[in-house]
Amino acid sequence: MADLERYQRKRDFSSTAEPRGRQHSSTGDPHFVIQHHLATADHYDFRLEIDGVLVSWAVPKGPSTDPKVKRMAVRTEDHPLDYETFEGTIGTGQYGHGVVLVWDRGTFRNTSTAHGQPVSAAAGLERGHLSFELAGEKLQGGFALSRLPDEKRETWLLVKKTGSGADARRNPTSTQPESVLTGRTLDQIADEATE
Repeated sequence: MADLERYQRKRDFSSTAEPRGRQHSSTGDPHFVIQHHLATADHYDFRLEIDGVLVSWAVPKGPSTDPKVKRMAVRTEDHPLDYETFEGTIGTGQYGHGVVLVWDRGTFRNTSTAHGQPVSAAAGLERGHLSFELAGEKLQGGFALSRLPDEKRETWLLVKKTGSGADARRNPTSTQPESVLTGRTLDQIADEATE
């Protein structure tokens, strides 16, 4: 069930530039965004628009374009759709403090199924298996998220499917580190916050 209460409870909006946001749907195909987040631990936040929010996972090593590579993805709180364009510095003392960069964004097409029949992204999320095709600026083609049996935290695996956009030799997180919004790097965003 999509819900922004946990997101809003964790933040002091008088002290952070992050959007308070509200639950609503975008027009057209659903959106996705991947944000590089240099916080206590360096990671990528992978977010899919489902039921009016950005359902979110923290991916420590970032997405891979190699179908043989499985990336751990830990489910975090849902974020508002307004977060799709958030880029900047979250101040010291704030939840998630650090630097955020919009690494990739675009739209996606849900391809989830159950027993051979199409199911909604919300149903796939509930069942613990989502399949989708990304149409981003850096990532394209099929991906899947599958939930692992983990009672302490909601751990998933993010995997690139074979076909469009698959490339075992490509390492997009290191070869394309800049923001798709502004062309800035994490260091440049951090430097601007101290000026």
